[in-house]
Amino acid sequence: MRRKLVAGNWKMNGDRASLSELDAIAAAAQAHAAVDVAVAVPFTLIDAAAARVPGLAIGAQDIHQNANGAHTGCVSAAMVVEAGARFAIVGHSERRAGQHESDADVRAKAAAALAVGLSAILCVGETEAERDAGEAEAVVTRQIGESLPEGAEGGWLTLAYEPVWAIGSGRVPTLEDIAAIHAVARATLRQLIGDEADGVRILYGGSVTGDNARAILGVANVDGALVGGASLTAAKFVPIVTGAASAA
Repeated sequence: MRRKLVAGNWKMNGDRASLSELDAIAAAAQAHAAVDVAVAVPFTLIDAAAARVPGLAIGAQDIHQNANGAHTGCVSAAMVVEAGARFAIVGHSERRAGQHESDADVRAKAAAALAVGLSAILCVGETEAERDAGEAEAVVTRQIGESLPEGAEGGWLTLAYEPVWAIGSGRVPTLEDIAAIHAVARATLRQLIGDEADGVRILYGGSVTGDNARAILGVANVDGALVGGASLTAAKFVPIVTGAASAA
């Protein structure tokens, strides 16, 4: 039985004063013990966040694929672990598009996380143009196949399906569309890693709110949510955690 996971991604938002929001989020996580809750904060806040809410999984929004070297402005997996991170997001669509990251880059970053005992949330998803062209399933299948690292299994790896066009837009695919892509993702994982695929959680990401969380997280093969802007405040994030608990 896969536990539900609700993971927040603060993106390039937040300062030390914002960390007070984590207090209520951590309390909600404790109150809903059947749901795993995590928040990826900016690099500058990882150590302070981990110290403030030790019972909450704090993570990084990205890591570099190399352990060290001449990579100005980059941060390695070991560095975020030292800062207190317990997981890292890799392959987010904003990294793939804005930083031109390839599937090979994403696979290397996931492998780098594994090498230092860091959990990873690996993101895949189609653009609006790809969906309109009927290519959504093919794109997700390709991204999983080319991004999945050696040693992939549910003990450390989570997959997140994010339709790029739904992120922050308020638009949400139908439950049938979400179910179809998550079924394809699960089938692709089974082809690649066999029975280990049944232990890998697949999150949905894209305009999840407290109002729609229970319905979305009740869909087959949807094991949780990756939440962007709504994770910045406890007032918006906690209802999503509550919705996940209701769907668990």
